[in-house]
This record gives sequence, C-alpha cells and structure tokens, in this order.
Amino acid sequence: MSYKIPIHAESAPSAETAPLLGPNASVVSNAAQLRSNGTFPSSSDLPVNGAAAADVENGRMDSDIDAPKGDAPKLKVNMKALLPALAIGIFLVAMDQTLTIATYGKMGSDLNALNSTSWISTSYFLTLTAFQPLYGRLSDIFGRRECLLFAYTVFGLGCLGCGLSRDIAELCASRAVAGLGGGGMNAVVTILVTELVSLRDRGVWQGYINVVFAAGIAAGAPIGGLLADSPLGWRWAFAGQFPIAMLAWLAVFLVLDVPKADHAHWTAKVLRIDFLGAFTLVAAVFALLFGLDNGSNEGWGKKITVVPLALTPLLFALFLLVEIKVASNPFAPGHVILDPPLLAAYGANFFGVAAQMGIYFFIALFFQAAMGLSATASGLMLVPNTAFGLAGSLGGGFLMRRTGKYYWLTMFGYALVVLSIAPLVAFTGAVVKSNAGVVVGLSILAFGSGISITSTLIAIIANTTPADAAVAIACSYLFRSLGTTLGISISTAVLQQVLRTRLAASLGDDTSRAREIEDGVRQSLDYIRGLEPSVADAVRGCYAVAVQYAFAPAAILALGAVLAAAFIREKKLEGR
Repeated sequence: MSYKIPIHAESAPSAETAPLLGPNASVVSNAAQLRSNGTFPSSSDLPVNGAAAADVENGRMDSDIDAPKGDAPKLKVNMKALLPALAIGIFLVAMDQTLTIATYGKMGSDLNALNSTSWISTSYFLTLTAFQPLYGRLSDIFGRRECLLFAYTVFGLGCLGCGLSRDIAELCASRAVAGLGGGGMNAVVTILVTELVSLRDRGVWQGYINVVFAAGIAAGAPIGGLLADSPLGWRWAFAGQFPIAMLAWLAVFLVLDVPKADHAHWTAKVLRIDFLGAFTLVAAVFALLFGLDNGSNEGWGKKITVVPLALTPLLFALFLLVEIKVASNPFAPGHVILDPPLLAAYGANFFGVAAQMGIYFFIALFFQAAMGLSATASGLMLVPNTAFGLAGSLGGGFLMRRTGKYYWLTMFGYALVVLSIAPLVAFTGAVVKSNAGVVVGLSILAFGSGISITSTLIAIIANTTPADAAVAIACSYLFRSLGTTLGISISTAVLQQVLRTRLAASLGDDTSRAREIEDGVRQSLDYIRGLEPSVADAVRGCYAVAVQYAFAPAAILALGAVLAAAFIREKKLEGR
C-alpha cells in the first residue's frame, strides 16, 4: 500500500530556445540586465510613462522601442489570458494527488486489492520519474506549446481511464498514463513561468505558484473523500478531471503562441530524445519498487524479491553510464549531476522528499485504519498541513528576496522536518493517540518542507551556469521523484512487515483465524468494521504500532537531508 505526491511545480527554463521575455526583450528587462544578473530593476529604472511595464505584463513590446541586435523574436503573449490556463495544470496535478491520498484505501477495498494499492501510486511515479525531467529537453525540441498540449491530453485520458477501470491492473495502467501527462503539466507550465522571473524573485514566484498548488491540495482531499463516501464513488474523482483538462487544453491552444526555434523535421527531433536513458531509468525504478513491494507482501527471502533488488544498483549504474558516456542529448548529464554544489542540493531534495512523502502515505492510513475515520474526514485532516506548507514556501521566498541568501534557511527547513517526527510518533500511540497532535506534527513537517523545497531550487539555479540551468533544474525533478518513490516504498515495506508480525502475535491463539483476519485486513479496510469489537480494537492497535515503526526510515532519511544540505554552497543573490 502506498501513496505518492509528487510534489512541487518547479522546472527548467530552456537554454536552447528564446524565453518568453528574453533578457533584452524590452528597455525594462535590458535595464535589469545592466544592473544585475537578470533581476528586476528598481522603480528608478522604469520608463516614466510605465508603458513598457504594461507591455511586459502582456508579454510584448512597443514597436517603437529599439532592442539591440541579436535579440530574441518579439513575442505577443497575453499573459492575463494564459496564466489561468497554466494554473489549471498545476491545480489538476495537485488535486489528483490529494484525491488519491483520501481515497486509495477505498479504491483498494472496492477492487479487493488493498495490499496492491502501492501500484496505484507506483505506476504513476514510474512514468512521472522518467518523463518529468525529459520534458525540459522535449519542450526545447518540439516546442513549449506542443508539449503542454500533449501533456494535458495524456493526463486527461489517463484520468478518464482511471474512472473507467474495472480492476486494479487497468487502474494502475491508467495511472501510468496520467503520470506521463502530469509530469509535463508540472514541468512545462513552470518552464513558461520561470522564463519570466528573475533569480532573486524566483522564490516569491514559487510561493505564488504554490498558492495554486495548495488550492488543489486543499480542494482535492475533502472532495475526493466526499465522492468516495457518496453514491457517485471514487471513480468520479478521476473521471471528473477529464473535461477540466480539456478546457485547459483549449485555453492553451487559443492563447499560447510561442515561435519555434527548431524547424528541423520531426524525425530528426525524435532522434534527439534520450530514449535509452529513460528506458534504463524506468527499469531501475521498477526493479526497486517491485522488489520492495514483493518483500512486504511475499517475503524478503523469496527469489521474486531478491532478484529485482539485486538488479536495482546495476540498473542505476547503467543509467548513469548511458547519461555520462552514451547519450548525445542526456536529460541527466554527468557534469551536472556530479557537480559538488549541485549534488548537495540534489541529495537534500532526495532525502527530504523521501521522508516527507513516506510520512504522508502512512499518516493517511493511520487516520482511516487506526482511528476509524472516513475518507472524507481523513482528507480534511490534511488541510492544515497544506496551509503550513504554503506559508513555508511563500515565506521562504520573501526572506530570500529580502536577504539574498538561502543556506541557513535551507538548514532551518530540513531541521524542522527532523523535529516534526517527534510529535508524530508521540501522538500516533507511543504516548497517546491524538488526531490534533498528529495534525500539529504534520503542520511542522509541511512548514519545513515548504521552506527547503523552495530554497534548494534557488541554490541549484545559483550554482549552475546559464547554459546548464534548464538541465540542472530538470535533474532536481529526477531526484525528487526518485526520493518520493524510495521513501514511500521503504515506509510501505516496513509498515506491511510490522503489521503482519503484530497481527500474527495479537491473534495467534487460533492460527487459521489469525491468517484469515490478516488476509482480510490487508485486502480491505472495510473488513475491520465487520469484526467483533475486541478483535477490531486489536487490529486498529496493530495498525498504530506499524505506523510508529514506519517513522524510523523517515527519520533516517530526514537526517540525511540535513547532512546533504550542510554541503550546499552559498552564493549571494544579487539585485532585486
């Protein structure tokens, strides 16, 4: 059983195509370039009449303003009309993830496959992990507009397939399709926004983007739980996203018009895609997740568990070899991944996201299995943590804009992630069971994660060259996705193993009865409600203990994030 949230809508500006508002697109942006490293000018730099500023907002220049030679083509982009369409993509991706948090137990129960629900999220993240970092290259090759339209279409079809699924296999396949589109909605949307924003202001703008993301999170959880508990059922939580995605597709099609910089034939463009790198990455992640899932369900000594886990490091090594030595256009080149300052930020992302997402998964299970809450109530428990995550991200962005520094802010954020585990363990039963206490712990976790996920993005941009900026930020998506899959899979494996052991110990007087209850509980949460009260209480207690043990790998991962963040290099963010 697992659940994954991808997280965070940040991606790379293209290094190969003209930005929407290039550094010399107007007098305003040109003045900014002269006074700093591409940051916004002060009010004294602006034309008195403010006309150029208005045109920047609308994504165009006055025809009577002469730009230096060699400028990017003048673009006519109506940002007031475009931004809502881009925001829909961020909103949908966020809402989709929260819908699954609140309803995956119900989905597994309805499909009689609760012990296989890890693949509802695993299948999504297999495609998200491989294709999200690829979208930076793909949008350079095929164009921003084309890739965004493709992403909306694929995501919408995947959600429709989830709603129509008849069994767990069809649901997981549809989730994989949705993940392929969702990765592009995250990446390409933020590429377009990033190309309009300066480095020092990037943290603030990331906070604004997270407003939309948080709205999706906040709306998705209770709506998903409400639908799951209503006669409509959880299927409409997915299928209902299809028309929204198509509406966003239409808005982008009508409004976004970015000139293509690459006019090569489509066959030549396809040959530039790093298929081999994507394939080896998918194989490595699949082997890891398949081994962990089978270990928790079938046993750690079985060949079906040992073989894929043994192949995992070899496949990851093969992926690195492909990216460093073989691929002509790698989406994770060695000189970027292995650069020490960037590697420190990537490591912090990897461990921090792994800890955060692992906790989010089994906390949702704690609310429903150990505390007996409905899917709707479980979703509502996640709303405060969403608000604190937004506050951390936006507040961190403003602090970076004010101070021009990010190192100690990053360390503070990851320290909060570590500290949040103490109240979470205490209030899940180690001291007392308390929904309010768990919510407090989740809020501390979300606040620290919101700060650090934004500050590490700025650290990555500050420590890379302009030519490598697109690839460097795209690689951060790779490490976040890998961290999410690993963190949740490890937490799932620990939880499943402890749950099995505790159930056997608590219900061991009648071996056959204990095995029957164990199988029933691991197939459907609804099974608990049909047990005798004393047995149901024992089962809920076993779930609570299993959740407490699952915090152990999360704590280790959080400490790894602090250690990695200590090696991040500070660079002053110049300008305003």
